[in-house]
Amino acid sequence: MKLLAAAVSFIIAAEGASIETNVQSLLQQVIGFDARSKPNILFVITDDQDLELDSVAYTPLIQKHLRDKGTFFRNHFVTTALCCPSRVSLWTGRQAHNTNVTDVKPPYGGYPKFVDRGFNDNFLPVWLQEAGYDTYYTGKLFNAHTIDNYDSPHVNGYNGSDFLLDPYTYAYLNSTYQRNHDPPVSYEGQHTTDVITKKALGFLDDALEGERPFFVTIAPIAPHSNVDPSAIETGEITMGAPIPLERHQHLFEDVKVPRTKHFNPDEPSGVSWVRDLPQQNKTVVDYNDYFYRSRLRALQGVDELVDNLVKRLEESDKLDNTYIIYTSDNGFHIGQHRLPPGKTCGYEEDIRVPLFIRGPGIPEGHVQDSVTTHIDLAPTIFDLAGIPPRSDFDGTAIPLTLDFDGLRHEHVTVEFWGKAVMEGSFSAIGPGGSAMIPNNTYKSLRLLGEGYNLYYSVWCNNEHELYDLSTDPYQLYNLYPHGAQTDDGEPRILGRSLSQAVNRLDALLLVLKSCQGGTCIEPWNVLQPENPVRSFRDALDKHYDAFYRAQPRVSFDWCAAGHIVEAEGPQVPLTTRYGISWDNWV
Repeated sequence: MKLLAAAVSFIIAAEGASIETNVQSLLQQVIGFDARSKPNILFVITDDQDLELDSVAYTPLIQKHLRDKGTFFRNHFVTTALCCPSRVSLWTGRQAHNTNVTDVKPPYGGYPKFVDRGFNDNFLPVWLQEAGYDTYYTGKLFNAHTIDNYDSPHVNGYNGSDFLLDPYTYAYLNSTYQRNHDPPVSYEGQHTTDVITKKALGFLDDALEGERPFFVTIAPIAPHSNVDPSAIETGEITMGAPIPLERHQHLFEDVKVPRTKHFNPDEPSGVSWVRDLPQQNKTVVDYNDYFYRSRLRALQGVDELVDNLVKRLEESDKLDNTYIIYTSDNGFHIGQHRLPPGKTCGYEEDIRVPLFIRGPGIPEGHVQDSVTTHIDLAPTIFDLAGIPPRSDFDGTAIPLTLDFDGLRHEHVTVEFWGKAVMEGSFSAIGPGGSAMIPNNTYKSLRLLGEGYNLYYSVWCNNEHELYDLSTDPYQLYNLYPHGAQTDDGEPRILGRSLSQAVNRLDALLLVLKSCQGGTCIEPWNVLQPENPVRSFRDALDKHYDAFYRAQPRVSFDWCAAGHIVEAEGPQVPLTTRYGISWDNWV
């Protein structure tokens, strides 16, 4: 019966929802199948929430309901450290180089680009509706989804929706929401977290009263920076500290940004514009602490929101058949590497985010070490809903049970195009005192495996970074091109020279920076289809040295503001072919 139900779900996904009701009715009559037996899914996505700066430690209700009652995925990464590209990747299961939505506004991103690329008819809520789900959404969807273009066209895929709209999305006390196909409504004077809490509970009630399984998404803006709508209209945008609810403004008075080794370090680190940042003085450091406290205070409303949602599910008879997923669109840094508040970098603070999942069959209080990413979330939701995975997914289902036997990967492809965005009152550090830093385009690889913990990046000016996080967890010492010296004076990674390790990392990145579908999941198969190579450790075998030395290198021809293939150097690696001796590569 399970196989037949999956087959029907596949037919529905392929042919559309028009045949769904008749097919499910027939299944009910023949074998007793009922779409209502599928699990419900509640998805909460915050905005710019850090993991590395310990924000979760200040949300006790989220810890109580999700971490303690579910599984914490401690090696969960985003693939683009910017909200709109990250969200489009999350809802499509595709890397940003495949969605080509790479920015927060046109011409390279935002809601208009999402529509132009055809995703309004082809993303997760549409697929779930076709599979028999009722779908609801409230909060922020994408950037550049505005009071002027919200109906050009309306967002597809939702039974009920109430979206935050630009230019009021990030105004904590002056938000505008747009419900279903109704005109936008201003909530000036009300705190946006209180507003979204009421809307979220209303949609959850609607979902609980329905006869079909539900997928409900709540996307509050906390702890994103506050942005004055009038400043957007004048072009003088200042991204200030978030504004907490009044009842939380007194909290955490003595809390400071964690004073780790890379917080405002005495010596510069990194490459490109990061290396040139000045050390922050006491005034800036004190402001960063205030900014940090404001973020923690703003998250208290989200903590209460999660508590209310779980309580509402407990009052119903649906909690035991509901998965709750909690994450954020990207991480955040404040003071690390001398950076002002912001994201857009490839450092751990920006690409690691919280991920908690609880629900039927998921271990409680468990910590999962497997590498997971945002492009794995759509495949995971498909798996929960009993829907066969799509061939265009660049990710694969996340291990939710202790006996998971599915395919996992050791790599994360992190990519970015365009400008770095600096936030806060001391963000004018770019050319001419700008808060925008040009030439922040890069391709990078995060690799976590048995005995290695690496980050390798190539910037659009062709600078490189290589960090061994097993010995340098704060990414302060760039090993490229000259690494920390061993006793014999030679750099080593897993016993091999730095140059041999870099050859493998660069070849892997060459595959991943333009991968599609299965090649994003099993990239070593592209490089060595005839050899049993499944990991970086395998690829370091000395027999393959000449092959990897011969590979074209990842490089850029110029710094583009978006995904322009012609700017991104070689696209196709050399691959092994059956019958060719390794000696031929020498």
